[in-house]
Amino acid sequence: MIKNTKKTAWIFICYGLIDASANFLSTIIPATNSLPALHRAYMQGWMNFLTDHENVINIITIFSFLIPTLLCFSYSSRILHYGRANKAGKSFDRGFINMPLVFSLYGVTGWIFYLLFEIAALLIAKQSYEIDMIRILSTSAMYIILEGLFSFTLSFFIMETLHRQIFLPKFYPEGKLDRFKPKKPSLSTLFEVFYISVGVFPILFMVTVYTTLVDNYDLPSDKRIFVILGFLIVFSILILVIFTHFFTTPLLKLKKGTEKIKEGDFNYKVNIVSNDPFGELADTFNDMTVSLDEKTKRLIAVQNSVLTGMATMVESRDNSTGGHIRRTSDCVRVFADALDLPQAFLENVVKAAPMHDLGKIAVPDAILQKPGKFTDEEYEIMKSHSAEGARIVENVLSEVDDLDFKKIAINVAHYHHEKWDGSGYPDKLKAEEIPLEARIMALADVFDALVSKRCYKDSFTYDKAFQIIEESLGSHFDPELGKSFIACRDQLEKLYNSYN
Repeated sequence: MIKNTKKTAWIFICYGLIDASANFLSTIIPATNSLPALHRAYMQGWMNFLTDHENVINIITIFSFLIPTLLCFSYSSRILHYGRANKAGKSFDRGFINMPLVFSLYGVTGWIFYLLFEIAALLIAKQSYEIDMIRILSTSAMYIILEGLFSFTLSFFIMETLHRQIFLPKFYPEGKLDRFKPKKPSLSTLFEVFYISVGVFPILFMVTVYTTLVDNYDLPSDKRIFVILGFLIVFSILILVIFTHFFTTPLLKLKKGTEKIKEGDFNYKVNIVSNDPFGELADTFNDMTVSLDEKTKRLIAVQNSVLTGMATMVESRDNSTGGHIRRTSDCVRVFADALDLPQAFLENVVKAAPMHDLGKIAVPDAILQKPGKFTDEEYEIMKSHSAEGARIVENVLSEVDDLDFKKIAINVAHYHHEKWDGSGYPDKLKAEEIPLEARIMALADVFDALVSKRCYKDSFTYDKAFQIIEESLGSHFDPELGKSFIACRDQLEKLYNSYN
C-alpha cells in the first residue's frame, strides 16, 4: 500500500503527457485532406462546408483533443483525493494500479468524439451541399479508427511497460496486488491488444492507404490486391484466435493449479501436454505438487505419531484402561464406515479419536491409578480431564492448517462425556448442542469401557453392553446415532474378538 500518495502525483502528470503525445503522433498518419482528393468533385462540397464553418470546426477539433486531458485530470484528482481522505472502499491503490489501462482508454475518447462529430457534420452538410457522404465517411472513418488504435497502442505499451518494470515493483515490492481488487484485463484481452497492435494494425493501415491512393490518384484498381489484403486480414484474425487460445489456455490451467495448491489440494494435476515451455512448466508444476503432497503427508504422519504417542503415554499411567486408545479408535473407524456423513468429516473424527483422553495427563497418579471408587472430590478432579484435554489439544494443534480437524479434535476431547439429556460434563450440554463428533466418540468410549475388563470390574458380555447402550438412548446417547451404532454390532463384535 502506498503511504504517501503525493509522491505519485508526478507519475500521473507523466502518464498524461504520454497520452497527449500519443494522440499528437497519431495525427502524423496521412489523412485524406493532404491528398489530391481535396480537388476532386465529390470533395468540393465538403471542403466548402468546412471553410464556411471553420471557426466551429477548429473549436470542435481542439475540444476533441482536450477531452482525454480533462478525463485523465478528473481521474487523477479523484484518485489522489481518495488517497488523502483514505476513503474506505475507494482505494487509491486500486486506481493507481489501473492507471495505464484507464489513461489509454481515455486517450481514444477524443477520436471517438471526433468521429461522431464528423458523422453529424456530414449529415448537416448534406442538406445544403453536394457531397458523397458515404465515400467521405468511409475514408475518414478508416483513418480515425487507425489513429485511435495507434494512440491507444502507443500509450498503453509505454505506460504499461513503465508500470510493470518501475513503478509497481517500487511501490508494491511485496506484490499481491489482488488484495486491492483492481480491474484487470483478462489474458485473452491482453494478448488480443498486443497482437492487433503488431499484427493486424499494419495490414489495416496498408488496406487504408491502398484504397485511398487508388481513389485519389486514379490508379487502376486491382481486385487481386484486395483479395490478397482481405485474405491477410482474415488470416490475421484466425491466427489471433488460435494464438489467444494457445497462450491463454495453459496459463489459465496453471493459474487454476496454483489456486488448488493454495487451498491445500496437493493431488491436483495440471493437464498440459506439449513440447514447449508450457508443457515443461506444467511437468515441473506437477512434480512440485507430488513433492509437496509427500512432504505434507510425512508431516501429518509425524504429527499423528506425536499425538498418538502422547495419548499412549497418558494411557500408560492409567492401569485400568490398557489398550483403550487403540480399541476406541478402531471402534470409531468401524462405526464411521456405517454412517452416511461426509467422508472428510468422518476421517477427521477417526484421526481425532486417540486424543479424547489427553487431558488425563493433568490428573494426579493417585487418582488416575486408584483401583476403587472415587470420592466426590476425586471425581471432580477426574472430570476436569475433558476441559484440560481440549486446552492441550488446542495448544498442540495451534500450528495445524486444517481448521476443520483442529475443531473436531478439540470437541472430541472436550465434550465426549456430555449426555443427551444434559446431565453430563463439563458444560452440561444436551441433545444437538453436543457436537456430532463428541456424540460419536461417547458411544465408542462407553462401549469399550463396558466390554473391557477393568481393575474395578469384569468385562460385560456383548449382549449386556448393547442392552445398556439401547436403554441409554435418549438419556446418555443420541437416539438416532445410537441405533446406527447398535446396527454395527456384528462388525464391532468381530473387531473386539480379534483382540483376544
